[in-house]
Amino acid sequence: MTAAVFGLLLFGAVPIALVLVISAIWYIQSSGNEVLFDSFAQQLFAGVESYGLMAIPLFMLTGELMNEGGLTKRLINAARVFVGGFRGGLAYINLLANMFMAAIIGSAASQIAVMSRAMVPEMEREGYDRSFAAATTAAGGLLSPIIPPSMLFVIYGVLAQVPIGDMFLAGILPGLILGAAFCAVITAIGLARGFPKGGWMSRPEALRALRDCAPAALIPVAIVGGILLGIATPTESAAVASLIAFLIGWLLYGEIKLSHLAEVFVRTAKNASLVIFLVAAANVFGLVIVYEAIPQQLAERLSALTSNPFVFLLILNVGLLLIGMVLDGISALILIGPILLPIATGIYDIDPYQLGVIMCLNLVLGLLTPPVGAGLYIAAAMSQAKPTDIFRELLPFILVVMVVLVMLSYWPAITTALI
Repeated sequence: MTAAVFGLLLFGAVPIALVLVISAIWYIQSSGNEVLFDSFAQQLFAGVESYGLMAIPLFMLTGELMNEGGLTKRLINAARVFVGGFRGGLAYINLLANMFMAAIIGSAASQIAVMSRAMVPEMEREGYDRSFAAATTAAGGLLSPIIPPSMLFVIYGVLAQVPIGDMFLAGILPGLILGAAFCAVITAIGLARGFPKGGWMSRPEALRALRDCAPAALIPVAIVGGILLGIATPTESAAVASLIAFLIGWLLYGEIKLSHLAEVFVRTAKNASLVIFLVAAANVFGLVIVYEAIPQQLAERLSALTSNPFVFLLILNVGLLLIGMVLDGISALILIGPILLPIATGIYDIDPYQLGVIMCLNLVLGLLTPPVGAGLYIAAAMSQAKPTDIFRELLPFILVVMVVLVMLSYWPAITTALI
């Protein structure tokens, strides 16, 4: 009966956090375990009683301050220095700028929204099809869940009880491989369609662009460098990055107005509270998972199908792709992470970092696939292109992601080499 209530609420467009809480309450009441109500509030609080989760609002704040302070447009301009002269140069600029932003924003949906506003009109002015421009931008958003910092990695690290800093390191090589694969897709499409040839900046222009971007580049250096050198935790690095973004945008670029800070903080608080409450709600729903022994039941069925870790991961990839089509990445990760973790690590001896990268990339792929496809509709709204046209242009990128996921499933060293 609890499953029926869960499904009814989920497909009734009830927010996923409320779905989890209401389903847990229904289960406790219907199962007769009413004593669990005594610890209900404690379970909610325990779900967010993690130092690592503080990184989420801080990374969100960093992204907001970057947009407000003009750092984003300077990063995009710096990308022109490296790839602007190639055929289809603006598409490469879009992708490279997305890689820069992925190392700062940490949220695929936010990244797609920011970069669509910045890049789609520019690409359209230079003769690119609007749908392709929007698709390239949306595909770039897929780099966000695996290039550190990543909100999904923070949440996964809390769920799996693994160091978030190591989780960030696990995403670096897969992120670079995926970025290179996307470049190959753009090259192939550019040759087939005859993309316009870009122009290289003059030496003075290039030096000026790199000089203007240099302060903004301190942010990913502070985040990743602090973690790599053991100077700061991911949460501390996020706080430092927020401070750097504020100081650069206010004192150096002069684009952050102190009168606008309250609006930035409120916007960040609203977005972060949605994620944090979802984590708390999932911890309460964990009661249902524990009492119904769902991981144990699922483990028995999966182990009967195969004992090969690679085959298990292939099955998992298909399942996660289907789940990502109807649930957003954070909700899905919080919901199924506690179920899959003990199975993958306990029965199949799969490295938790490998599992985390595969899960996060797979679930965010659902942002760009119908029927939900939030990222797809964000790109469509920002570019005024049809979602169906964008999805058609996205197909080569999606196929490449699937190939990369198979590679990550077969070679765990791709995710563990830097840890």
